[in-house]
Amino acid sequence: MGLFSNLYIGTSGLQSSQEALNMVAHNVTNADTEGYTRQQVSYGTREYHRLSNSSIGVSMKQTGLGVYITEVRQVRDRFVDASYRNQAGRQGFYNESYSAIEEIQGIFGELDGPTFENSMNDLQTALAELAKEPTSEVKQSMAVQYANSFVEAAQNVYRDLSNYQDKLNQRIQGAVDEINALGHEIYTLNQKIRGIATGGVENPNDLYDQRNLALDKLGAMINISYREDKFGNVLVKAENHDFVSMNGVNEMACQAEDDETVGEPGFYNVFWTDGATVEARDEHGQIVRYVQDTVRNNPHTDPPTVATGAVYNWNLPISSKLDTDVGTLKGLLLARGNHRGNFTDLQDEETYATVSDSILMNVMAEFDGLVHNAVTAMNNVLKEAAEAVDPAFGYLRDKNGNVIQLFERISCEEYLEDGTHVDEDLPRTDVNPLNQKKTYHPGDNTTWFTTANLVVNEDLRQHPTHLGLKLPDASEDGGNGTAEKLRDVFQNEDYLLNPTLANKTSLRRYYANFVAQIANSGNVYQNLKDNQDLTVEAVEANRQGSIGVATDEELANMVKFQNAYNASSRFINVIDECIEHIINTLGT
Repeated sequence: MGLFSNLYIGTSGLQSSQEALNMVAHNVTNADTEGYTRQQVSYGTREYHRLSNSSIGVSMKQTGLGVYITEVRQVRDRFVDASYRNQAGRQGFYNESYSAIEEIQGIFGELDGPTFENSMNDLQTALAELAKEPTSEVKQSMAVQYANSFVEAAQNVYRDLSNYQDKLNQRIQGAVDEINALGHEIYTLNQKIRGIATGGVENPNDLYDQRNLALDKLGAMINISYREDKFGNVLVKAENHDFVSMNGVNEMACQAEDDETVGEPGFYNVFWTDGATVEARDEHGQIVRYVQDTVRNNPHTDPPTVATGAVYNWNLPISSKLDTDVGTLKGLLLARGNHRGNFTDLQDEETYATVSDSILMNVMAEFDGLVHNAVTAMNNVLKEAAEAVDPAFGYLRDKNGNVIQLFERISCEEYLEDGTHVDEDLPRTDVNPLNQKKTYHPGDNTTWFTTANLVVNEDLRQHPTHLGLKLPDASEDGGNGTAEKLRDVFQNEDYLLNPTLANKTSLRRYYANFVAQIANSGNVYQNLKDNQDLTVEAVEANRQGSIGVATDEELANMVKFQNAYNASSRFINVIDECIEHIINTLGT
């Protein structure tokens, strides 16, 4: 090979070393860039120039034509990436669960000193004092006043729980929007990467980094699986449903309920749009409402139907083994629940199972159960006492002959036993003219004795002495021990915190067990969260060992490539000197 050809060998060394130095500079510059992956150069030899084709020669007598960089590749481990995204999703789930229990603890304020408990204790004290002097106007006034304080405190707690439910509801909408946006980002990056990678000239590493970062964020939001096809596209499934495909993004819809039979009105329902039909569009043609298609396979509805396209199968237990505890979105949905919890969710184990997994619904149901039990018990004491005495005496009855109740429902529409609505204008008596008992309709929660639908009798608030507790013969409390029964309401062991428990307790112990259960749940979720944080940190540390930029290592590479550059430069100088010598000395 001639000397002039050797110049190309030196030039290839200069170019390759310069590109390698540029790669090192790129690594160092982006050392702190989120999602950046360390890059490496891979060298290859150019074609050889064969000097002899002799079959008897010891060697082929080949001379190399130089070196070149075959590719600038990323250093990633796809198995570690998949593990990280799964564990990050589990971290997101337990972070939301722990945040919810923290918020609940803050609402009740028991960690900073009792709040609602004060109102309950004050009411018990007032009833105990009333039992000592049932006809005392002062004691009657105190009992009514503290009953009103008890209702207000309970409603404040329940309102705060409901407001937090609404905040979670809004965050669900934001999470769905973010998931859809990440899906579109991955799809757009797929198109850009495909256009560059299919050319076979270079690797679009920076675009790969953006796509991997989007997958990291998506994996924290929802349980994903993915694969890369032969064209360089990453095809993503979310909760085993096609999400990002070759042709586009199958979006997730987030739509507020407007039907109480489906869920709490205003609560967002999350579903896949390919399992729904467009119901309405605005003047610009944009979809404003879907209606989910249904199939008849849900035994809990009449007719038995279930909406298709559901993102989650809520029949599966929450379990790491089943991978059903993954994703911020699922954590938000589970914490919020699908309705305002109340005492009716504690009817039996089957009903309770529908709220037990939801932190907020469970707490709201058990708290409302406490208030409902206390209110109903006190009202029943007054009702039984009034019915035990001849109505003509007017004992514990108003001027119309109706039994005086300490607590009333704000919305008090009533129904007959057969479900027929009772006209509001009819006298409110215990028995209607047809001798059918009035009751609240089981399907109309606006008429139930719940915390949100509760008020102290307005007449008693203005005139506490109307409580009476004295017969015309001047015998106190009618001789029935009514005041003592009111006092004992909080002491009688007649209640269960939830249907899964067997030992009944008093309302005082009920609340203590309720607060202890919240504290225990807080400890459990904190331990789960802390353990998951450690797991994610360990996986990320392992991952950063591959993809992270180590500045010391890069500086060592810079010295290596700089020396290689200098060596190539020196090689060219030597060839140049040889050529100059041949031309100037031997050529004359």
